[in-house]
Amino acid sequence: MGWQTSWTEILGFVTGALCVWLVARQHIANWPIGIANNIFFIALFYPAGLYADAGLQIVFIALAAYGWWSWTHGGGPGTVGALQVRRSTATEWAALAAVGAVGVLGLTLLLARVTDSTVPFWDALTTGLSLMATYGQCRKLVESWWLWIAADLVYIPLYVYKGLYLTSLLYAVFLALCVAGLLAWRGALPVRGAHGTRRVAA
Repeated sequence: MGWQTSWTEILGFVTGALCVWLVARQHIANWPIGIANNIFFIALFYPAGLYADAGLQIVFIALAAYGWWSWTHGGGPGTVGALQVRRSTATEWAALAAVGAVGVLGLTLLLARVTDSTVPFWDALTTGLSLMATYGQCRKLVESWWLWIAADLVYIPLYVYKGLYLTSLLYAVFLALCVAGLLAWRGALPVRGAHGTRRVAA
């Protein structure tokens, strides 16, 4: 097919797809698999001139450590049991939108001025969306899947433009897995029963 790829891109493909599948199933192993995926992507993105995406992987590793702890400890001192899936509050949405907008603007200016990036805005936009989505994933917020879907819709053509065809295909797989994850997490939301008791949706 005329594609050029590498073992780094192949391993990024495999670990990335496995990670998203495990997240959709709320399996704790997604975090160490995700860290391995981040390492492969650092080695892949930096030579391709996707500097924000490469730097983003370092942040992802830190967030993965937080998410790993959050999923097992409920996210707070003295909290017992695993974290439960829930919807985002209006305050959380507002805070994420504000921080994301400022971050995308600042990163776009930085990439345009101090790097040779040919796609500063798109690199910054995908970085901002991905960070917002990862934070939501760490807190098991259902809406994090919508953010991932938005990011993937930009990532797919961006990686085609950069010649990373296998990675573009991976993000098309991610897109499908994100839709499945959204449906799965919506099904896991606690709902109020007929007598006011809480139960998990089937």
